[in-house]
Amino acid sequence: MEGAPFEEAVNSGVAEAYTDGFMRKSVVGDPFFDRTNTQNNTPAIIHTRIVPGDKIKLTAAPKGFGSENMSAVRMFTPSATKQDIIDFVVDTVRRAGGNPCPPIVVGVGLGGTFEYCAYLAKKALSRDVDSPNSDERYAKLEKELLCEINKLNIGPQGFGGKTTALAVNIEKYATHIAGLPCAVNIGCHVTRHASAVI
Repeated sequence: MEGAPFEEAVNSGVAEAYTDGFMRKSVVGDPFFDRTNTQNNTPAIIHTRIVPGDKIKLTAAPKGFGSENMSAVRMFTPSATKQDIIDFVVDTVRRAGGNPCPPIVVGVGLGGTFEYCAYLAKKALSRDVDSPNSDERYAKLEKELLCEINKLNIGPQGFGGKTTALAVNIEKYATHIAGLPCAVNIGCHVTRHASAVI
């Protein structure tokens, strides 16, 4: 939709993809009182960041609610230990069980605010499963979490086994001195995402 405002253009692209691509239409226009399907999966959830240059990078991450419903946010205080974080993430996966169609990818957001740590967890799911965090401390925590999650024996589709998760990706951000927000966003075994620069 050339020449249209950004949000309108994105929503037009989403509508075209879902309608012309015969993909499942799963969005309702009102969340509570009138859950009528919009028939084209709009409006899209859009996050933007202004960066230098004359190009934009678009990342699309279609996601169902079998995994999204298993997500969680917890507002820790700074006294939380590494074990507290591990326990929260692992317990979130344990409670999810086979619902998100394991083997899963686990996105963890640490820091920011209540809503920003949730964004970070979703952003973490858009990182490739073979690209550890660039900070060695967080890369080590990713490995520890993956090991503990795979000890749960949930396994593929919840039938048991050593592979409950394929990866754990952590994204972090500065936060207030009085808090330590942590969000867990679970992606099913496909965890689709793609990027393009235009």
